[in-house]
This record gives sequence, C-alpha cells and structure tokens, in this order.
Amino acid sequence: MILKSFFTAFFAALFIAAILVIRGNNPVTTTIASPLPDYLVNTPLVQGLDFWKPKSTNVLQSVITKPQVSAKAAFVYDISTDTVLYDKNGKERLPVASLVKVMTAIVALESKSPITLVRVSPNAASTGENRMGISAGERYTLEELLYGLVLHSGNDAAVAIAESVAVTQQDFTNLMNQKAKILGLTDTHFANPSGLEDEEQGAQEYSTAYDLAIITKHALTLPTFAKVAATVEYEIPYSEDHKYLYFFNQTNLLTSYPGVKGVKTGYTPAAGLCLITYSENGGHKLIGVVLNSESRREEMKVLLSYSFALFGITP
Repeated sequence: MILKSFFTAFFAALFIAAILVIRGNNPVTTTIASPLPDYLVNTPLVQGLDFWKPKSTNVLQSVITKPQVSAKAAFVYDISTDTVLYDKNGKERLPVASLVKVMTAIVALESKSPITLVRVSPNAASTGENRMGISAGERYTLEELLYGLVLHSGNDAAVAIAESVAVTQQDFTNLMNQKAKILGLTDTHFANPSGLEDEEQGAQEYSTAYDLAIITKHALTLPTFAKVAATVEYEIPYSEDHKYLYFFNQTNLLTSYPGVKGVKTGYTPAAGLCLITYSENGGHKLIGVVLNSESRREEMKVLLSYSFALFGITP
C-alpha cells in the first residue's frame, strides 16, 4: 500500500509539472463574449472591439492630386494592405438611408440559413417606398429576400427578414445595434432594418463613412452576401409559394467600372445620394463610401481611380 501511494503521488506530480510546462510555453489567449443571443450561432465569439478596424488611420500620402468631391463624407479603404486611401469627414455622423440594409443582411445571415423559408406578413407586404414586390402569405427563402433587399433596396424585404429573425422590427433593430457594438463602432445607430425615414420624427439612424466601411468589410466575409452584392440581375422563378420576380442592379458600378463587385446604394431626402462600392484590381481590394453626394456614381469612379493609382494601378 505504501509503495502504491508513493507511485500515485509521483505520477500525479509529473502530470502537474507537465501541465505547467505546457502552459508556460503556450500562453492562454482570451476572447470577448458576444452579447448577441445564443441563436446567432455563427458569431459566438469576437476577436476584440478593434479587430475589424483599419490598423492604421493615416491616409496614404502621394504626389497624385487628391480629388475633391461634393459628398459630405467620403472614405476609401484597402482591405489588402489595411490602409486608408481617402478620407473626407470619414467620422462625421450622417443619415445613411438604405445603407443600413448591409447590417440587416449581416444579422439575418448570422441568424438563419440562406435556405430558410420566410412567410411574408401583411405588415411586411404593405411597407412602402422602394419595394421588392412581395405579397402577404407568400413564402421566399432568406436568400431570395436578400436579392430584393440589396438589388432593389426593398423595404418590404427588410421588414420580412426582420420579422423572420426577431418577430418585431424593434427587436431586430436592437440586434443590429448590438452587432455594431461588437464591431467596435461608436458612431452608428440604427432605427429600423430598412433605413426608411419616419415622416413624423425624421431620420433617427446615423452612421459614418468610416463605420460603414468596417460594416461592409465584415459583410463581405459572408459568402451569401458577397454573392448577392455582386449580382447584376436576378430572377426568382414562379412557384406555388410566390410570384415571378426580376431584379436589375442599375445604380452600382457593376457594369461600368472594372473590378466592381457591388455593394449597396441609398437615398432619402435627409441622407442624399449614398453609395458603398467594393472593387478588386491588381491584387488590391477597395471599399469606397460616399455620403450625401451630388453624383454618387461619378464621384465613386473618381475616388476608386485615384485610390488604385496610388498603387500604380489603372483599372
């Protein structure tokens, strides 16, 4: 018995020593738990509040003349080199209209599978302004609704998506704001999933060109969103669940600027003409944002060309 106790104590000491050596050579890292509900299973942990932000906020300097644009705010960010290429009032809080739908898509795709069937409520079907064209009682997959959300900027699609994830628009909007905090954003607030202004209270949502670039960087890591955003035209065939629908993405630069792969447009009287564009050329991946522009498409082209030129690239 004495010999058995000796060997038991001896091997236990060896085991503890081994654990200490392993821990000494492999420091334990920590993560921050997400405040999102448990059903957002795709992002249970985050890397930290600064993970998605550009590592350097210094704008790349060059002898190339910096263009002047009418937009109240403009920001161009190169994902590939983690470099800010252009910044005009990038951190000024402004209304952003339907650009909020990028976050709507993020929360939806991190909550539900793209093949999830969503039944359209009378409330969603009656939502006005830009419409996808869905009717009460119809059923669409989440992915089909995302095409209507992004290509047609459908407010009806935004409400249908929100109700499928969180029952009420307000609960879904709370998730959007929680996600913004997870991404480390301090100058963004969402009032609803569509960006549609309240006629009585005016625009309640706001963001910045800088924050929207970070939101878009995250959205592009979701394969379904990246695919939808890069689509020029899309058909939803007729089925027993719903009518036939056709979408064409006219406003973004998918067919008029080399390397562009979407992302989203927006307009309300308060926000003006807004645009987020993602483009790849010469190994560089740029996200451009313009807010309240007099000519969002032409100014985005100018900003992209200037930014690629900083690397000696002519698309």
